[in-house]
Amino acid sequence: MTPDDAEVVAMGQDIYATQCAACHGARLEGQPNWRMRGEDGLLPAPPHDATGHTWHHDDETLFTLTKYGLAGLMENAPPSGMPVYEGVLSDDEVIAVLSFIKSTWPDDLRQYHDELNAQSE
Repeated sequence: MTPDDAEVVAMGQDIYATQCAACHGARLEGQPNWRMRGEDGLLPAPPHDATGHTWHHDDETLFTLTKYGLAGLMENAPPSGMPVYEGVLSDDEVIAVLSFIKSTWPDDLRQYHDELNAQSE
């Protein structure tokens, strides 16, 4: 991700607004009670701001989840409301959205996330 590249972040912010905000919130706040399954058995969309857990996952995991959904991360993935963006967004667009999200995190979380990425290489 390139959260310090203003052009990439701006593109990601635009894509987030059209592709992600309806579920994850215009301010990255997620849906209410995002840790509790809804009546449909699905977990609501989590926040992508500092209150969520997005920053707990390395870049590769976030990219795979966005592009392929949970099925990209595990066999027999549980049902999820998260759409698959393969064929909808290019790899560069997925990276732009993730860069935008990371650009909003406080410095300490960004540093933690950078260290997490370094460990996963």
